[in-house]
Amino acid sequence: MAKKLPVRQLKGRMLGRILIKMGVLTRDKVHECLQIQKERGGKDKLGQILLELGLINELDLESALAGQRGMEFVDLNSFEIKPDVIEKVAAHIARTYNVIPLEYDAASNLLTVAIDSPDNFRATDDLSTLMGFTVTAKVASKEEIDNCLVKFYPEEDESINELIGELESDSELAEFQGRGASIDLDELKELADSNPVKKLLNLVLLQAIRDKASDVHFEPFEQEYKMRYRIDGVLYEMVPPPRHIAVALSSRIKVMAQLDIAERRLPQDGRIPLVVGGKPIDLRVSILPTMFGESVVLRILDRSQVDLQLDKLGIAGHDLEMVNELIHKPNGIIVVTGPTGCGKTTTLYSALKELNSPETKLITTEDPVEYDIDGLIQVQIQADIGLTFAKCLRSILRQDPDIVMVGEIRDLETAKISVEASLTGHLVFTTVHTNDAPSTIARLVDLGLETFLITAALEGIVAQRLVRKICLNCKEEYEPTEENLMELSLTPDDVGGKTFYYGKGCSKCNKTGYRGRTGVYEIMVMNDELRDLIMNKASTNVLRDAARKGGMKMLRENGMDLIYSGVTTIDEVVRETLLNEE
Repeated sequence: MAKKLPVRQLKGRMLGRILIKMGVLTRDKVHECLQIQKERGGKDKLGQILLELGLINELDLESALAGQRGMEFVDLNSFEIKPDVIEKVAAHIARTYNVIPLEYDAASNLLTVAIDSPDNFRATDDLSTLMGFTVTAKVASKEEIDNCLVKFYPEEDESINELIGELESDSELAEFQGRGASIDLDELKELADSNPVKKLLNLVLLQAIRDKASDVHFEPFEQEYKMRYRIDGVLYEMVPPPRHIAVALSSRIKVMAQLDIAERRLPQDGRIPLVVGGKPIDLRVSILPTMFGESVVLRILDRSQVDLQLDKLGIAGHDLEMVNELIHKPNGIIVVTGPTGCGKTTTLYSALKELNSPETKLITTEDPVEYDIDGLIQVQIQADIGLTFAKCLRSILRQDPDIVMVGEIRDLETAKISVEASLTGHLVFTTVHTNDAPSTIARLVDLGLETFLITAALEGIVAQRLVRKICLNCKEEYEPTEENLMELSLTPDDVGGKTFYYGKGCSKCNKTGYRGRTGVYEIMVMNDELRDLIMNKASTNVLRDAARKGGMKMLRENGMDLIYSGVTTIDEVVRETLLNEE
């Protein structure tokens, strides 16, 4: 039987030493196992070898690892947990984070929870953020935590509809209806700490993350308050909560994002870092004062959902070869263009990840920094203190970079410094907002950039859109109508022998027929003919024709390839590429 020792005697010690102190192993046995570990080239962990040889059991290992991290190991079977403590953590949160509340001290607002692994310690930070408690953790076995989840949190989850019903009948919250600016700071703090509001917000956030939503919108109107999710680029309305919780919800979000809850006249921006199901999630918070209250949008950045590899984004065949050739140029500017939310940043990061190596120095300047990537030096733009793209870029060039990413070219100064950087031997990645690749030239000229600088520095332009992919679970063949084909300027004769698909709608895709998105690309690589045309100030249409002769496939053409290969539908390609047709 293992000895129960004070955590301070175990914290930070080697695992073998801890097991010896616990009386589970002798020194000789530990040395034997260390020798085996050495013979295996250090690939296997000591704990795995000890379990494999039957020298310890899972409980001994979990207890020792907890002590090593400075955490107490508890036996939940002998722990009396009171019902009022269980109520402190909602069922959906307990299940998401695999935690069981053990004790609550009202005086210090301290909640003690049991977690299933010392590696789950980050859950305490999330629980503090989501519920407003100071949280401390002890470790228990996975089996005991699973048993407690079944015992204390029956399968019936509290639904958003039930919570909204509870909020509608909450007389205390209803008193704040129409109060507006007359609500004082103490009342705001009280609202932000309201238990039903916290439960609703947490449930909405966790459901949005589970459904892979990119944004959650909370929108106040004169007579109602709306909640909407954006999934795969399309907004879906949820059951609207009562109008009187608008101030409470925005105050709760401000507390979580560490913003000023008393400021309701100015826009505010912040972030809420979470680790849900072991995956890092970043919530970007934007608060905008409107006529009827504060509009709040949460952008969900789920880093685990983004596969930063060029060949996984939808670039294929000859286009992928052209992009690989572009990003491996020694210097020059590569522009990624398209509307907001079309995946430009993801494409740029995929290129940077491809180029990221110990021999190359990469620096990015962004607004905001969206993904944290090892090996990249990333700088956050802060225009309010004068740290603009142009100012930041000047300093970056003094840091001896090989490759620079400029989040966006918004003005002539940034454009000129980007050109200077490319002409002095740097490879520069950047974005602009235009409808297609050839239109980018006109945009740079409009900013005031001289045509000779454009031709000297620019190496290539990648235009892109995102289209929804047909759900693989409910994908079916169908025969498009003549009207459908006309939208693509096609006739039934043009598509003879081609098969078309659509998604019928199922539980896996929320009855939409679509699940996930892929990119549609248009790659314009600069050549001598294009450079001559730019110098002679040729129109966008002339540039487009020349680029097509040089091998550029237009967005619409690449979109049609995706239709024929059963990846997406006619409706999606028409919706995203309509503006590119002459």
